[in-house]
Amino acid sequence: MAFGRPRKLETEGELYEYAVGALGRRMRSVAELKRLLRQRVDFENEIGQTLVEIVIRRLKDQGYLSDAKYAAAYSAFRRDNDRFGRRRVTTDLKIKGVHGEVIESAVESAFAEANEEKQAREYLKRKRLQKPKDKKQAARIFRALMRAGFGAKTIFGILKKWDVEEETLENFESESQG
Repeated sequence: MAFGRPRKLETEGELYEYAVGALGRRMRSVAELKRLLRQRVDFENEIGQTLVEIVIRRLKDQGYLSDAKYAAAYSAFRRDNDRFGRRRVTTDLKIKGVHGEVIESAVESAFAEANEEKQAREYLKRKRLQKPKDKKQAARIFRALMRAGFGAKTIFGILKKWDVEEETLENFESESQG
C-alpha cells in the first residue's frame, strides 16, 4: 500500500481536531505543530495561513500548547532518561524551534540541581563505556561525552581521574577548542 499526500483539511474544526490528535500522540513545540499543520492546508493562500494561526491561538488559549511547558518537560526528560548534558538539550530545543529565552530558563531550571560529573558518569554507564585502555578508547569517550552535551571541564575531570595521559588530554583540549 503506497502512502499518498496527506488529505488537505479545509475547515478550522478539521484542522483543530488534527492538531489535538497530533498533540495527543506527543508533546510538540509551537514551531513543530505549525510545520505539521502547514502540510495539511493550502498554505500558499491566505485562508490556509489564517487557519493555522487560528488553530495555534486556540490551542495556546486552552493551555494545550506552550513552548515554556514543552521546554521544561523536554529538558527534564532528556536529563533524567537520556542523561544528556546541558548543551545537548539546548541544541535539541533550538532545532525544535523554541525561542532562546524560553530555552535558557527551562534548561537552567532543569539542570540547576544536577551534578554534571555525576550525570556524565551515568551517561557513560548507560552507554557501557568503561575506563579507556589506550588513546583510541580515550578519544572515543571524549567525543561521546562532547556529543552528549557535557562541558570540557567535566570531561577532562573524568579522564584525569581515569589516569589518561597528559599528552592525550592536551590533544583533546586543542580538538575541543577548534
